[in-house]
Amino acid sequence: MARQTVRHEEGAIYEFTPELEPITEVEPGTELTIETRDSLDGAVQSDADVIESIPDEVNAATGPIAVAGATPGDVLKVEIEAIRVTEPAGRVITIDGFGLLDGEPDIAAPKSRMTPVDGETLSFGDLEIPIDPVIGTIGVAPQEESYTTLVPHDHGGNLDTTDITAGNTVYFPIFQPGGQLAMGDCKAAMADGEMCGTGSEIATDIDISVDLIESPAVSLQRPLVETPNAWKTLASAETMEDASKLANQDAIGLLAAEHDFEPTEAYMFSSLVGGLEISQVVDPLVTVRNAIPKTYLADPL
Repeated sequence: MARQTVRHEEGAIYEFTPELEPITEVEPGTELTIETRDSLDGAVQSDADVIESIPDEVNAATGPIAVAGATPGDVLKVEIEAIRVTEPAGRVITIDGFGLLDGEPDIAAPKSRMTPVDGETLSFGDLEIPIDPVIGTIGVAPQEESYTTLVPHDHGGNLDTTDITAGNTVYFPIFQPGGQLAMGDCKAAMADGEMCGTGSEIATDIDISVDLIESPAVSLQRPLVETPNAWKTLASAETMEDASKLANQDAIGLLAAEHDFEPTEAYMFSSLVGGLEISQVVDPLVTVRNAIPKTYLADPL
């Protein structure tokens, strides 16, 4: 089957709603190239271009893409094969009212810095940083409420997680027929936490394959990431503590199913082998992941 291309000019959303209408439908097992535009829709092209406040529409997500046969209760498997930057430069910005250190007297906002791309590196002034592209916003149609593409939640959305990158696989609970996958808001480089509110925002081409897991062994409530060495539960909430609790609850559910643990046993075991990691601390909700090495969690789905 030839790889299909889905272009942001054909459709891009700024809100994940339960009623999303697809711009295309694909069969399970389809290979796709998703073309995305930068999260600021081209508004920043030089250091002189600044954004005074968070735009009403930000983080355009190419799609939605329906997967034929996907029904609520299934799991959508998205294997990320490659992410290629398609602009000569990204941009990192500060905006008044946004970011971990927003309002601190020595932090200027708004401010922009272009980050030129040269081969496998980008430049921040005289310093070079390896390019390691990340998908910032990726998700499916939510169950009941609607969420802008700035917000992460159980459907995915603005997860800003460095593990959502080439070589890894993301699993989403399906809440609506077809799933309705959309993605965008990519970064050429980004650190865990995304402290100032952005990474190096940039347009990309993303190679993925999509598949379905019907009647999974464990019912997913939130996204799950598979890396070569670990399974990582992702959870978003208003506070770091609440997000950590959700991610830990999801992790112990997977451990209990695989090892036939009682909940308390799984909880205790998670405290020995798991590891909480910060994805981002700047969106309307914060996102945390709990990593369980594959040594202790082979194939939870």
